[in-house]
Amino acid sequence: MHPLDRPIWSSLATAHKALSLGDERARRYLPEVNLFASACDDSDEALAGLAGLIDVGEQVYQLQVPPIAVPPGLAAVKQAWGVQMVALQPLAGDADESDIAVLGDDDAAEMLALAQLTRPGPFLAHTHRMGRFVGIRIDGRLAAMAGERFRFPGWTEVSGVCTHPDFQGRGLARRLSRHVAAHIAARGDTAFLHAWRDNTAAIRLYEQLGFVWRTDVHVTVLARA
Repeated sequence: MHPLDRPIWSSLATAHKALSLGDERARRYLPEVNLFASACDDSDEALAGLAGLIDVGEQVYQLQVPPIAVPPGLAAVKQAWGVQMVALQPLAGDADESDIAVLGDDDAAEMLALAQLTRPGPFLAHTHRMGRFVGIRIDGRLAAMAGERFRFPGWTEVSGVCTHPDFQGRGLARRLSRHVAAHIAARGDTAFLHAWRDNTAAIRLYEQLGFVWRTDVHVTVLARA
């Protein structure tokens, strides 16, 4: 199986092991980092390990190419389709990126507020620890941001792309997505990303940037039954 087929597991088992809980059977991100979790495969042992990582009242997201097996004791509270896209050719950033700034711990509160407003996907207080995030400020306000999420040898995901409603229509998401993808390529990795399958506007934007559809992906939210 290609590492992209189970990107959550590929990330948790390698680059993000230090940001996770679990063992060789199943892992989840630390609760303050993100809501994603994955078993290494669909064996009974792996699914039991995944179930043991989820407490009453918690929800975790799964995203993968194979159909998602629901572990005993858990229930699927949401199921949907997404798409996985990859940049087959390295992308280049804009000639002038002087207004793009690297974001960090000092910006975490603003990043979380922007993500909660625009909902680009699960984003928590320490999600920015998953990779490099950048943003554009206008009149002192964080107008848009983008960054990295899942990462494993040879591959890094572009994620967290969002623009405040007050600043939409200026091409900020396009510029930041291109910048992040170009930085990933410069590091020697291939950029990939995910979008909801019905989000045609986002898919069209990513196609214009040079990303191509690789496969559809299953997305499931699990909770204790």
